[in-house]
Amino acid sequence: MKDCYAAYVKVGEEIQTFFLLKSVAVKTGSTGKTYLDLLLGDYTGDLNAKKWDISADDPEIPQLQEGQLVKIKGTVTEFNGQKQLRVQRIRRATEQDNLEKTDYIKSAPEPAADMFLYLLSAAEKMADEDLKKLCITVLKRNEERFLYYPAATRNHHAELAGLLWHMKRMAMSGEALCRVYTFLNRDLLIAGVILHDTQKLNEIEASDMGVASGYSFEGNMLGHLVMGVREIEKLAEELGIPREKTTMLEHMVLSHHYEPEFGSPKKPLFAEAEMLHYLDIVDARMYDFEEALKGLEPGTFSEKIWTLDNRRIYKAEK
Repeated sequence: MKDCYAAYVKVGEEIQTFFLLKSVAVKTGSTGKTYLDLLLGDYTGDLNAKKWDISADDPEIPQLQEGQLVKIKGTVTEFNGQKQLRVQRIRRATEQDNLEKTDYIKSAPEPAADMFLYLLSAAEKMADEDLKKLCITVLKRNEERFLYYPAATRNHHAELAGLLWHMKRMAMSGEALCRVYTFLNRDLLIAGVILHDTQKLNEIEASDMGVASGYSFEGNMLGHLVMGVREIEKLAEELGIPREKTTMLEHMVLSHHYEPEFGSPKKPLFAEAEMLHYLDIVDARMYDFEEALKGLEPGTFSEKIWTLDNRRIYKAEK
């Protein structure tokens, strides 16, 4: 495995190494000069980068594509409290570099097949035959993509099998909380966990290495909440799911972002829908905390974490 360290770079550090090119765009700055806007990655995380004042006739620039391995020479700087790589040179990797792309892919810490079986088992344990039938159908019909799909283009769980990792930990937390709040309907809550982000499979465009390149047409136009409601409606009719259960599941998907500015037109109107929202936000926040602590020296603060309201996270000395 190559010495990859996107998440561990320090401001002022000079870098000359390989990265996975996760996104690339030619943009124009306020001065009218063009520059390359890059997102680089490896198995530790992502790093934003810029190559300033690019030449329009540079033969290498048009050949740079998302999903390639590239060699970068540059210096780590800071912009708006975030680390950013100022690129001096960039080139595509060649066969002579003898690289394995899998060494540069960030992935969930557990085997995808194991996580999938955990969720399938959780569905098979359901006493409610309607919910069991619906969840097993969704899982089995989408098994191949579940095994590699990320849960986001960036931010939390944007990694190989990240969607399964997110769903599995939510299901684990949901099972535990149902033992605390015994009035909760366990089957309904776990069904919500399995269904709430399933349409990210169609909202996000991603390679079989778990690298997201952007959003689909419907993903941009509708988003996974609306797409999820539509899919539940279709499957419920196909499988003969009663209207009340169908509507409650649709409500859980529609309301799990909680606020209108985050895409939810309705707030949760029953306890399992409320709990689903908190399972979702807790897992996302804990993921962000965990990522922020990686590579951080004990007794120091992280850089500002945008997804954590620009807080600088502290890592205890012991």
